[in-house]
Amino acid sequence: FGMTTPRTIPGKIVLVFYGFFGCAGAILFFNLFLERIITFLAYILKAIHERGHRSKDKANSRRRSSQGSVDEELDSWKPSVYWVMLILLLGALVVALIASAMYHPVENWTYFEAMYFCFVAFATIGFGDYVVSQKAEYPNIVLYRLGNFIFIVLGCCCVYSLFNVTSIVIKQVLNWILRQLNCQCKIRRPSLTLATTGLSKTPTVTVTDVEVDSDSEYRRNSGEMISMKDFLQANKISLAMMQKELYETAQRCSYNNNDNGFQGGVGPLAILNRKLGQDEYDPAA
Repeated sequence: FGMTTPRTIPGKIVLVFYGFFGCAGAILFFNLFLERIITFLAYILKAIHERGHRSKDKANSRRRSSQGSVDEELDSWKPSVYWVMLILLLGALVVALIASAMYHPVENWTYFEAMYFCFVAFATIGFGDYVVSQKAEYPNIVLYRLGNFIFIVLGCCCVYSLFNVTSIVIKQVLNWILRQLNCQCKIRRPSLTLATTGLSKTPTVTVTDVEVDSDSEYRRNSGEMISMKDFLQANKISLAMMQKELYETAQRCSYNNNDNGFQGGVGPLAILNRKLGQDEYDPAA
């Protein structure tokens, strides 16, 4: 919050290295918490959905022949990002309410000031206008600092997860607005040097008869060097096939890289898209 800072040059140097690895480790911890909490919420929501879906099917007395399709539908079902956002919002609100009930009498703040401090602290904004543990004496100081530590860690995890889920909702709303405005973004791909009618079709190459003068024919027969023009004309088909094979190989590599390594996306957005499967706005959701 800015009330404790290093004063000496060695202390500032240590803070740079400690802050670098400490912030990286904190981001890793928050991402792991996000993945675990989203997995837990998705499991709970899916179990509730399966129970309601199967009870509905049982009430409708469906035939057993359709049981396989029902199981496949349940396996592919993923929870709505709006329900996950609502649950995380309620969780962060509960933590903030309980923490404010502790800060209000101990720090002599109003309940609104305590809630304001919880948001600033949990969101890692840290203005420093309200800071805990600044008095000379506190009753049960050890328990108070322990509770302060637990609430700040839980609050930061919940608000961090809530912010990431909310970013997905904001992205969906922006995509919906762009579609309503009929905005289209087109990506221009570099044109191929070969005349093609489709990616899966072979390029059409027209081979014309080449007139070879006596001088070039003499040089070929004698084993001497030939001109680049004669070489390209004599090997036009093989060069075209080589270019086609190189292009197809590049396309396959780019497609496979999307599922391997870091090409598939990393970070909180990749975790949410993998767990929830809602990257775009779905009006039926």
